Amino acid sequence: MANQDGTGGAAEHYAPEPLSPSHGGKSTHHAPEVVAINDEASAPEDAVTTVDQLEASKKGRFAYFKTRDFYIVLVLGQILALCITSTNTFSSLLVAQGTSIPAFQTLFNYVLLNIVYTSFTFYRYGFKRWCRLVLKDGWKYIILAFLDVQGNYFTVLAYRYTTILSAQLINFFAIVTVVIISFCFLHVRYHITQIVGILICIGGVGILFASDHITGATSPENPISKGDQVKGDLFALLGAFCYGLSNVAEEFLVSKRPLYEVVGQLAFWAMIWNGAQAGIFDKASFRTATWNGKVGGYLVGYTLILSMFYSLAPVMFRLSSAAFFNVSLLTGNFWGVCIGVKVFHLTIHWMYPIAFVCIIGGLLVYFTGKKVLGEATKPWLGRNQEGGVTGVGTARRRVVRGATVV
Repeated sequence: MANQDGTGGAAEHYAPEPLSPSHGGKSTHHAPEVVAINDEASAPEDAVTTVDQLEASKKGRFAYFKTRDFYIVLVLGQILALCITSTNTFSSLLVAQGTSIPAFQTLFNYVLLNIVYTSFTFYRYGFKRWCRLVLKDGWKYIILAFLDVQGNYFTVLAYRYTTILSAQLINFFAIVTVVIISFCFLHVRYHITQIVGILICIGGVGILFASDHITGATSPENPISKGDQVKGDLFALLGAFCYGLSNVAEEFLVSKRPLYEVVGQLAFWAMIWNGAQAGIFDKASFRTATWNGKVGGYLVGYTLILSMFYSLAPVMFRLSSAAFFNVSLLTGNFWGVCIGVKVFHLTIHWMYPIAFVCIIGGLLVYFTGKKVLGEATKPWLGRNQEGGVTGVGTARRRVVRGATVV
């Protein structure tokens, strides 16, 4: 983590990168971000790399497929999907043991992230500079943390009142939210192949739902009243909306600030939000919960995997986008069944492999026509990404170093 937002080499120049583009040239809290590795005054003019030069290195509709970054993004998306599936599995195992504390069990994740990333931010910034960060930009991270916590809370709450099928279908609203918010506020423009790719992925998940409906996997054990169904659907809709907003906000923040700062601040404020909600809503469940060695092991596994998810997601946002991030997670249902075969002794319906291939095919279509840098170039950072941070996964790093994004 110590060097993930820095580069090596002689004559390094460190300069602050403002969180907001409209800083008016005034001094803000300074993060030691590398913005150049050679002295521009002594560097030959033709040594300067631009986005245009990088994108001209490979041409054609499949230019991005010829880069290592494409395969990193594809694999990273599946790792994140597996992380989500694994945390869902641990949650199911906890419920099977008689322990259902959705808000409280997520608190451990935020505590662990806070210990790692906030401590490292203290090391890099110092206490006074960290306090200035909180005073000046803390409100942005408070909003991000609030959206993240509420997205988790309302999605879990939705499953108490509605069917799994209904809740998962409504979760597609997160993709719609990301696309609309990115288009309107971040000036992201989507190519027709990206829209087609998203629709193909959604079609693949539709096959999964059809399979579950045929086998009865989505049928509730107990009848659900019409009133509870509507309530659950509204909770799922609100959770998906919060998820979409938090994803776009995090993509914006990690493109302009160090990863350790963003994750640390998210964890710091989310720990407070989540702790308050756990104290209010999980109090009764906590008293009646079962506590034994298995429960402890499941909580440890849940926390470690969810922390890994929160650590890798910002890299995904830098390499691609919030939209591709959400689309990649659609394979989670397939991985869930694969894990369920071993853990819960489920059987794989013949339609599942077809659905998985369909979703992966949609991911490939999504990047058709993309240039060498893919979605690593962010329109809000300027043509040569001069408004962004030089960190792992950013196009700015590629422009400065003339090497791979990662």
